[in-house]
Amino acid sequence: MSTDSLALVGELLDPAALAIVCGGTVLAVALRTPLGELTRAVGALRTLGRTRFDAEPLLQQITALDRIAKRHGALALDRSVIADPDVKAAIAAIVDGAGGDAVRTLVDHRRQARVERHLAVADIWCGAAEVAPAMGMVGTLIGLARMFATMSDPSAIGGAMAIALLATLYGALIANLIASPIATRLRAAARAEAFERARIVAPLAALAEREVPRAPSVQPFANVA
Repeated sequence: MSTDSLALVGELLDPAALAIVCGGTVLAVALRTPLGELTRAVGALRTLGRTRFDAEPLLQQITALDRIAKRHGALALDRSVIADPDVKAAIAAIVDGAGGDAVRTLVDHRRQARVERHLAVADIWCGAAEVAPAMGMVGTLIGLARMFATMSDPSAIGGAMAIALLATLYGALIANLIASPIATRLRAAARAEAFERARIVAPLAALAEREVPRAPSVQPFANVA
């Protein structure tokens, strides 16, 4: 990086303005967000570099489980190692004798609950994108108030003006280059996963429908002579 670039970065870096905007944004989001959801919002940053969810490996596993059930019965599925929580819950329900409709309802409910959790995390980042410009305006007002309070000291006017201008800049950058893109990507990933997970509902329901225990047929009483 050239000397001119370093000088420009140094001119645009003001710790006071950055502390006002970042600290205010974090505080505002933390005050209106439950701790558990806030933790998930931070943890969701790890997922941004991952590829989109693909249900194909799950479909292949369900096919393999179906073959096991055909050969050895539904109870044999209880010994299978299943990593995905939705498939694991559905197979547990099938082993317990749940029918196709019950398994379909279970998987759909878990899928919807997962979508709601993902969208709640995206809403937190969307809220941060809304708060950051407001915190930038707060920093601007603080800088202007400091500038007017130090009009008698020309050497202090420049620092106060820097806070006033850079706070607005930081708010806009955090909102449009950090928080809003993160929220958009999380929403897109949630929609893609919801669509992919819908593919596993039908084969799991079909497996349950075939393996559901059937009541034995009742033989009519023989006529007593």
